[in-house]
Amino acid sequence: MDSGFDEKFMRLALELAKKGCGKVNPNPLVGAVIVKDGNVIGSGYHTRYGNLHAEREAFASLTDPGDAQGADLYVTLEPCCHYGKQPPCTEAILEHKIARVFIGSSDPNPLVAGKGVKLLRSHGIQVTEHMLKAECDRLNEVFFHYMKTKRPYVVMKYAMTMDGKIATASGKSRWITGEIARRHVHEDRNRYMAIMVGIQTVLKDDPMLNCRLEGGRNPVRIVCDSCLRIPEDSQLVKSAGEIPLWIAAVQPETDSGKAERLKAAGCRILYVDADENCHVDLKKLMELLGQEGIDSILLEGGAQLHESALRSGIVNKVQAYIAPKLFGGKEAPSPLGGSGVDAPDEAWLLSEPVITGLGPDLLLESEVIYPCLQES
Repeated sequence: MDSGFDEKFMRLALELAKKGCGKVNPNPLVGAVIVKDGNVIGSGYHTRYGNLHAEREAFASLTDPGDAQGADLYVTLEPCCHYGKQPPCTEAILEHKIARVFIGSSDPNPLVAGKGVKLLRSHGIQVTEHMLKAECDRLNEVFFHYMKTKRPYVVMKYAMTMDGKIATASGKSRWITGEIARRHVHEDRNRYMAIMVGIQTVLKDDPMLNCRLEGGRNPVRIVCDSCLRIPEDSQLVKSAGEIPLWIAAVQPETDSGKAERLKAAGCRILYVDADENCHVDLKKLMELLGQEGIDSILLEGGAQLHESALRSGIVNKVQAYIAPKLFGGKEAPSPLGGSGVDAPDEAWLLSEPVITGLGPDLLLESEVIYPCLQES
């Protein structure tokens, strides 16, 4: 079988893996396809956290378990070889007498990290690694980052006009982009585990910050609110009993009782150390959220929080939705606030963007390139 056929089956595994978006965190997205004599005889993906892994789902789909003997397995991530919520997938591969295994990404989990490949090869199975590696790695950028750092993967998102405005001079911003782009945002709210804004966004827009896709998952909503200014009649607080709301605050010197009322409404308050500006220390917050199992955050804050997040080094990716419109206005806000940089060579650097057309709008996505000593 030539490489073109092999890539075709790995792409099928990739498409299957994507079906787990929003359901498997903090586990990785994984797809698997079993092929014999050039035909797909079984397939599966990791459907939900705690459920069967992709390889075992694929084996379960076989008409006859014996059909897998001598077959090929295409899987987007190195098969696990340890016991967790599920038994090792390497055991299932050996039990079904698979002849060849094609793997997309290596697993950074120290419990796996090459051990799965080594075990399969030691039993005479032919293993081909790194097939469509870039695409498979991109699928699990959240999992890889969280596994290596134990901190959330942070995506800073904003929508702006072609003259770089996120609102008009009067503060109006609905809507900059069209329906297709806005649906894409809700797909990301389903994909990432949490969404985070600053208190100014809450006071100005009174947002709900939920996922409006049918069958989608609402993210954990996080508000950076140093002094607990969040209104008790806001949409966020009123819905805290149904959709998780976490408020990151600086420990108050006196308690007026508001904290207890917010907790009674269903809110969770996370007290975090203050930074040099007496705001929530975002690096400390990321450490705390990582310990709480939050593997990813969609940052939809305002200009001030965006700049603070970049200065603290917590942003991993930037998503810029660009609409073919011009607002103008000297006082109209841009995506970044604060004082900015003093010279062009002090700019935050971004990787070459991946560009996606979303109807009349464009989405530009770039990784943030931090100097080695500053990298988050």
